[in-house]
Amino acid sequence: MAVYFDHRLDTDRSGINVDTQWFDGSPILAVNTYSDDTGGSVNLFLDEGEKLLNVTLTRTCQATSMAWHPTKKILAVGWDNGELLVWNEHDHELHESLPLHKTSITVLGWSSSGTRLSSGDKSGVLMVWKADTKGRLQQNPLHQHHIQEPLKIMLYRPVPPPDPNNDIAQLARAAVSGDESALDMFNWKRGKNNARGGASFGTQEALTFFVGGATGGVYYVNDAGQCSQIFNADGPVMTLLHYDEKNLLITVTENMLLTQHFITPEGEAREVMKVKMSGRGEQPTIVWAGSGILATALGEGVVRMWDLEHEDNYILTLEGHSSYDHNESITCISYCPEKGTLAGGTNMGNVALWKYSPPLGGKVVDGELKWKLQAPATVEGPIKQIRWGSNKHLLAVNTIANVFMLNEQVMSAGFKEQTAVVQYGPSSLSIEMFSNMAHHDLKTDIQVKGIFTTKDALAVWNGRRVITYEYSTDKSSIKAAGTFTTETMNVCLYEQNVYCIEAMKVQVRTHQGTVKQTINFSELEGQPVSIDVCGTYLVIGTNIGLVRVYDLSRREAKPHSQPRNLGEIIPGFGSIISCKCNCSGTRVSVLIKSTHGHIDPKMYFWDTEVDQVSYFNFESGRGEQDDFPPEQIEGVEGDTNDAERGKTQAAKDIAGRYPMTHYWDAHDPKLIVCEARILIDAFNKKEKEEKKIVSLSKTMDDGPVEVMIVSLFSTPENGILIQDSFPLPDQFQTLLGIEVPYHYFVKKSENTGDEDDGQGDGPRPESSSPRMVARRTMRDFVGLENSDKNTKDAMLNFSYYLTIGNMDEAFKSIKLIKSESVWENMAKMCVKSRRLDVASVCLGNMGHARGARALREAMKEPELDAKVAVLAMQLGLKEDAERLLKNCKRYDLLNEFYQSVGEWKKALETAEMYDRIHLRTTYYNFAKHLEMKGDYSEAIPNYEKSDTHRFEVPRMLFDEPEALEHYISMHKDKALHKWWAQYMESTGDMETALQYYENAQDYLSLVRVYCYCGQMDKAAEICNNTGDRAACYHLGRQYENQDQIKEAIHFFTRAQAYFNAIRLCKEHGMEDQLMNLALMGRPEDMIEAARYYEQKPGAQDKAVMLYHKAGNFSKALDLSFRARQFGALQLISGELDERADPELLKRCGDFFMENGQYDKAVDLLAIGKKYWEALKICMDQTVEINEDLAEKLTPSKDDPGIDTMERVKILEAIAEVCMHQGEYHLATKKFTQAGNKIKAMKALLKSGDTEKICFFANVSRQKEIYIMAANYLQSLDWRKDPEIMKNIIGFYTKGRALDSLAGFYDACAQVEIDEYQDYDKALRALGEAYKCLTKAKMNDEMLLEERLAQLKNKIALIKKFVTARRAFEENPEEGIKQCQILLEEPDLESGVRIGDVYGIMIEYYARRDRWKAAHAAIEEMKSRIPNVNIGYYVNMRTVEAVYRALDIPMGDLSRGKMNGVMDEEDGEIVEEEVDNIYGHDEV
Repeated sequence: MAVYFDHRLDTDRSGINVDTQWFDGSPILAVNTYSDDTGGSVNLFLDEGEKLLNVTLTRTCQATSMAWHPTKKILAVGWDNGELLVWNEHDHELHESLPLHKTSITVLGWSSSGTRLSSGDKSGVLMVWKADTKGRLQQNPLHQHHIQEPLKIMLYRPVPPPDPNNDIAQLARAAVSGDESALDMFNWKRGKNNARGGASFGTQEALTFFVGGATGGVYYVNDAGQCSQIFNADGPVMTLLHYDEKNLLITVTENMLLTQHFITPEGEAREVMKVKMSGRGEQPTIVWAGSGILATALGEGVVRMWDLEHEDNYILTLEGHSSYDHNESITCISYCPEKGTLAGGTNMGNVALWKYSPPLGGKVVDGELKWKLQAPATVEGPIKQIRWGSNKHLLAVNTIANVFMLNEQVMSAGFKEQTAVVQYGPSSLSIEMFSNMAHHDLKTDIQVKGIFTTKDALAVWNGRRVITYEYSTDKSSIKAAGTFTTETMNVCLYEQNVYCIEAMKVQVRTHQGTVKQTINFSELEGQPVSIDVCGTYLVIGTNIGLVRVYDLSRREAKPHSQPRNLGEIIPGFGSIISCKCNCSGTRVSVLIKSTHGHIDPKMYFWDTEVDQVSYFNFESGRGEQDDFPPEQIEGVEGDTNDAERGKTQAAKDIAGRYPMTHYWDAHDPKLIVCEARILIDAFNKKEKEEKKIVSLSKTMDDGPVEVMIVSLFSTPENGILIQDSFPLPDQFQTLLGIEVPYHYFVKKSENTGDEDDGQGDGPRPESSSPRMVARRTMRDFVGLENSDKNTKDAMLNFSYYLTIGNMDEAFKSIKLIKSESVWENMAKMCVKSRRLDVASVCLGNMGHARGARALREAMKEPELDAKVAVLAMQLGLKEDAERLLKNCKRYDLLNEFYQSVGEWKKALETAEMYDRIHLRTTYYNFAKHLEMKGDYSEAIPNYEKSDTHRFEVPRMLFDEPEALEHYISMHKDKALHKWWAQYMESTGDMETALQYYENAQDYLSLVRVYCYCGQMDKAAEICNNTGDRAACYHLGRQYENQDQIKEAIHFFTRAQAYFNAIRLCKEHGMEDQLMNLALMGRPEDMIEAARYYEQKPGAQDKAVMLYHKAGNFSKALDLSFRARQFGALQLISGELDERADPELLKRCGDFFMENGQYDKAVDLLAIGKKYWEALKICMDQTVEINEDLAEKLTPSKDDPGIDTMERVKILEAIAEVCMHQGEYHLATKKFTQAGNKIKAMKALLKSGDTEKICFFANVSRQKEIYIMAANYLQSLDWRKDPEIMKNIIGFYTKGRALDSLAGFYDACAQVEIDEYQDYDKALRALGEAYKCLTKAKMNDEMLLEERLAQLKNKIALIKKFVTARRAFEENPEEGIKQCQILLEEPDLESGVRIGDVYGIMIEYYARRDRWKAAHAAIEEMKSRIPNVNIGYYVNMRTVEAVYRALDIPMGDLSRGKMNGVMDEEDGEIVEEEVDNIYGHDEV
């Protein structure tokens, strides 16, 4: 709660106060005053209302405008005579400009940095002046414009946001790292003409502004001083505002027309919106009240708000606070963005304050719900102007006759020993004495800024003066005890001593101010900032974290322990906010501020006996002993017992907060209570992670509780544990203190007159409440407020031991207490601690049998909270039960709970949203509830929603026939109409019955009634028109009874009662209709008709067809055989399946065999599972096996009559037949299904499908199959297809057939020699063959050795040939010699063709023109190779040249001229493609 201190300013009492203006920096207020006697003056005032006496701003005329410099204490004042004065408060200098204005100066404005001052007058003259650092203006203005209308308002355009590319810090880092562009930006070099280049740094100055005129013109002046009209408003311009986020100019005229214009960088305006604002006032005020929110005061009792961002509008009223009159109107408004507070002055002297408080978690609410009306501040006289300003956010209030300066001060309050003092005005105190329930109001001589009270005395101070008071012994009166002057902001009392914090010391004084003792602090120890007394102990904390504790029980304060410097051990320590000690002086609690300026969420505890510091973390809700990272807590949480889960849940209840205040109990040294506020950042983070804090103390739908009261037990043995927590009730402002068994609270100002504090969560109120302070009983002591000290101590000990989990000591502490209310309180404690085992004992001692039984039955529920909720219900803790059920999401139980307590609206909402499975049940129960109350009109729609109205509403209204008939007639429900018709029929009212049967479309009942009335024609008409089967059947029976057989058959047929129609046809010989009726009927009807035709000669064909249609194939076939109906036999046999009789299938099969229809016979035998007989027919009669037949012949794996081996044999037999018929693919499939992959591969090889062979080999992964595939591929033209060669090599390698692979490489080498004469490739292929053969394993070792020797010899011969061929390039003679040696090799032909050796020799001789040697080589070759084709080894042109040179006829040699010539291009392609194959090194 805030109190506003008001200072009346010393203005001219004979004049009027025209205007006020705040300086943006330190608090200085300029007040414009005018008097007919003394003229006009402008006075300056400081924050305490002190008037600056040396200001000389006076003239005989009135000051018409004022404007403060944006950063310096320089004030520009425009006067009615056109004068322009500038006052420099810092230098106390007055500067006057040239008198260029001839009329009243109406507008003034400074640029954002204060280098320009713009002034405009009533005649439309606008000037822009240049100002120096002291505010002195140049003699002549920079720019001057003449606008053809009086100027009313000026608005400087805001500074554009800084360019991120010109961020000085980033550029500096980039420049240091060597970024050239960053270096250029810093202007290290000058360009031509010594001009600087690059970008400018720092904040840019806004030099452009807008001006509004009295006839509606809006003008824009750019930074070059050029003025232009950008648009014309419809009326005199009253207000100009700039919407920075969207770069919009908001213009409001005097006739309340608002326009929005988008402003381009060049200053051009583009209209976005134009709207007429509602309301009209004499002097309306329009201001920004947040981002995009316009607030308007029109002299009404409301403030009109318009959210431009969300296009929403709403009003703020004065309702909700008793301090306002219903006729009060708001005349002016002002908004403080730093405080988020909108202030409105009223015509009755009240300053209305609305605090912007949107709901946490981003919950969407109406606009007016985001603002909370605060207690008003009051001044004398109607308020005409109100302004927030200065860096202290002060409020100036102008009532024309007076100006007040309001300073917000946090309300002071104090509590000690059942005495509470609360400030409710600047000098007004409310004193509540709970020992005898006395109440006093005290008016002090100072504006109070601090309070401290004991049971005997009171001290108040304002920072300069301290006043003490004493209470009389019977508390009936208060008298002043003393007063003294000292600069202190914190004071404590103990007996007759006053402890004052002063500069670097604490003075111990008497009530009259006499110093009795001084406690000094050195510079290293810091300045004392916090002081408190509890019991007989004084604790002092300094700004650097030093804490001292003194014992006051002696004559002087003596140190109780060694001082402790918390700043040295607490990480991120900033300063101490407050420190307090317990009644025994053993524990000191400390709140600190971090180095970042935020309140630390941890509250620290210093144990003075063992000199140890621990903490309780309100952010996690755990003490230091349990404050582990979340992942560790989540890891073990599932394995804990109910007690540990209760502790964990209690921690979650208060997590995400920070402590604001803390108070120790005056008598118990371990109990401390704190006020904790939510951490917005922590809550928003959890919201994003979608992990809402589940709390016992708040409803899930209402968002987080903003402030919670948390009680802690602090002991050295067990650390710091949560004793209790509950939300701060709405009617209370703040926690004031604790003294068992009560919490003490300051009430909100709007609730100070209430006597009933409500029954909120947590503590319960006392019946008699003081005016400003309320005390509420602690949860554990409800009903024990007046008990003796022993009982209170026992309950406190029980609560403590229950908290630490020591149940033996807990029960021991209360074993002597026999009060039932004590046990009830302990049971209620168990709801908070979730200790159901303890609750069972408590219920037993209470004699609460029903509760014990309910708790026992609830143990079957899986959720702990659901069990605890049952306990809460039995103890009457309805709110706790509700929250627990919401927390565990047991909406079914929550629905039942709401129903049981009569909260039907909540029950229906819960069922609608979360428990839809019980929605109809909930509506039904609500309807029963309303019926019991006699509220039939409301019960009916709920019965309808529960879908039970067809029975329940007639039952409910049965005693009111007229109401019931009216209800039924108003509803179109057919069931209701039918019920009413039946009721009317029972009463004999057939006409009404027929009418309602017709409305219900109950044609059976209509026909029944008509038949009863003898109106058969109408009954027949209804049946023919509607075709209702039940009605037709009934009518058919009626006609049958009357022997009208044709009509009966007709209506039985329409009713699809074919059995009855067939029966009548048989009985009356109507065979012409019998067949058609049988075919339309059910199988049973067909069989019945078939039996009739079977007995009738010559009608067996109809019987066969009907048996067939009815699905009785065996009977149909049997009858077909007997009647020799072969056509029907063939038709029926085609529809037989495995479900048919095997004997019947065999009989049909034999029939088809006799008639030569072997394929049909096989098909039937396959269906009958006569697989071998079917296969024999396929083999003998060459019945082609296709895919379908093969599947029919394949036994199922699940067939119990055929084992696995038999199934394999059948599959192999099918495959053999397929092989015989050339169906190789099908054979492969069946061999594969039989598991015989070798035979499957053989079948596939016969198909010649190379692609499938390769695929099958790769899938099968068997050595034999790899080898078979490779052997098959060798039979193809692998020489021209490199892919085949690769597959051959791969398959031999995978099959480990290295001897075969070696043979393939050998064959490849021979192909290279024979077809391409490429001995190099052949040599590589033979090398691969040799490698493979050396690694091969053969049964015949001798054969392996022989093959290796042959390969080795072949490789040696080829190497020699290759060497000889290469020798021709360097030493031809050596080459000839090696060739001749090679020709002498006995088995040369095994590796090298002799013709190739002679060929290179002949070619060489021919190139050297040794024709005779060439001829001799030719002849020798002819002799060694009979019938040789020379052209195969030697180019025929060479041979012709040899013979031509020797003039020898060629004779037979010419025939081989073209032999052996090959396509070199094709060979080259193959050579390129297979070149890398012989390098294949896999084995």
